[in-house]
Amino acid sequence: MPWKESVIMDERMKFIGRLLDGEKMTDLCQEFGISRKTGYKFWERYKSIGLGGLSDRTRRPMRYANQLPMQVEKTIVKIKKNKPSWGAPKIREILRRKYPEIKIPAKSTVHCVLDRHGLVKRRRRRRFKAQGTTLSNKPHPNDLWCTDYKGEFMLANRQYCYPLTITDFSSRYLLACEGIESTKMVHAFSVFEQIFSKYGLPKAIRTDNGLPFSSATSLFGLSKLSVWWLRLGIAIERIKPGCPQQNGRHERMHLTLKKEATKPPGENLLQQQEKFDKFIVEFNNQRPHQALAMKYPNELYKSSPRPYKGIGRLDYPFSDRIVTVTHCGRICIRKKKIHLSQAFAGQDVGIKEINDDIWQVTFMNYDLGFFDLEAGKFEPSEYPFIPERV
Repeated sequence: MPWKESVIMDERMKFIGRLLDGEKMTDLCQEFGISRKTGYKFWERYKSIGLGGLSDRTRRPMRYANQLPMQVEKTIVKIKKNKPSWGAPKIREILRRKYPEIKIPAKSTVHCVLDRHGLVKRRRRRRFKAQGTTLSNKPHPNDLWCTDYKGEFMLANRQYCYPLTITDFSSRYLLACEGIESTKMVHAFSVFEQIFSKYGLPKAIRTDNGLPFSSATSLFGLSKLSVWWLRLGIAIERIKPGCPQQNGRHERMHLTLKKEATKPPGENLLQQQEKFDKFIVEFNNQRPHQALAMKYPNELYKSSPRPYKGIGRLDYPFSDRIVTVTHCGRICIRKKKIHLSQAFAGQDVGIKEINDDIWQVTFMNYDLGFFDLEAGKFEPSEYPFIPERV
């Protein structure tokens, strides 16, 4: 199968690949050291979601602007490396002369290609200093979820495992514990998309200030993951740096998880995931919680009434125009490029001229800040994503 060519040593994909080649479920489960229940779990994920359900390669919730065919992109990079002093306008003109039969990309698109390959010098941007946000005390299931990575640990095959966990704040219900191979953002997208599809959407999510939930170099500390949450109507809560006790309920679960599901570790990611799945069942359905008057989390939790339906297009009726943020995080207007943030890549923002060449930038119903065309510099407003306090 064509997709096998791109598979790196990932047990889940190898397992499903051999099933697709006609091997028996029972024999494969015995070889991989997992139960048939776990084997059928990944088989059903593959049938319903595809590759995104097997590994951490998911379809992206957002579509990025300014993407080109690979041949054109390689040509742009080659020209820049041969002529380092040339910028996007000259490179675009060379493309136009050399390839008159193709549609020539805009200068901003050429610039984004150069930026993506590290061929553009950037002005150093002031780092966002994380301070935490207002924290709520939500009384009902799905009012607030908490998420974090339990510290990485080494499996018996010497591969590291990074468990991504999600709990409901009110009921302590453990929604997910997925052992994945790194903390890259694409893996988190995959896990959250599966959990949103299964349980619906929460009103808010509480995290720390680390990747992939936040980014110190981004506007307001946002990451692409947190921007996606905002698009889904999920408020963001962040604890103060160095204060894990502000996510104390979740951290307490991690202590139990470490003791009961990681010692000894599994042989590989598949076996370790089976340990996590068993822990989830016991934690939610068989373990009385003293803080819940000795009830099980499953007795208190119910799925969210807000189903996951993906994201639609944004509308800005009170803005002068709608602009799609480029792949490298810029707003292009009147041949000017204003850097906003890569966290908003592919997102539509509204811009409105509030004075002569002074423009206000809006994302959803949040005012992000202002820029003037003469200076071409964006000035952020006060932190706008303040969650509602209960």
